[in-house]
Amino acid sequence: MTILTEGAKAPNFEMQTQLDKSVSLSELKGKKFVLYFYPKADTSGCTKEACAFEKNLSTLNKINIPVIGVSRDPVKKLKAFADKYNLTFPLASDEEGHVTEAYGVWVEKSMYGRKYMGIERATFLIDEQGTIVKIWPKVKVTGHVEDVLKTIQELDQ
Repeated sequence: MTILTEGAKAPNFEMQTQLDKSVSLSELKGKKFVLYFYPKADTSGCTKEACAFEKNLSTLNKINIPVIGVSRDPVKKLKAFADKYNLTFPLASDEEGHVTEAYGVWVEKSMYGRKYMGIERATFLIDEQGTIVKIWPKVKVTGHVEDVLKTIQELDQ
């Protein structure tokens, strides 16, 4: 399993989004951006997190910080999720799992004693050169987006 650290180069990616276009690391070169990974569209925690990013999108847009959400859901499911909750930022589909594995968020999980593989909720702040500036592993949804905003503002001072 890949273990990324702050200061490392962000792994390359290119994924389709619910907005009928792709998103890639090379296209984002020259911009600081937030890449967050979530387990499954339209589940309670993932909905709460996505809606929190959407609620703070105008603040992020003012400081030119795009947000991209990533899950292994198919694009069709991401479209339905975005439509249901009026999400306007890109939700990227990593159906084959290359990106979730490269970022080290595809991990063994356990629920009710059953072990399975799934996405660990995590967020990465990536700078203009494609370097990982900050990693939030094992994210707890409540207050997370506010923490991301605070960190971005502190780094820009």
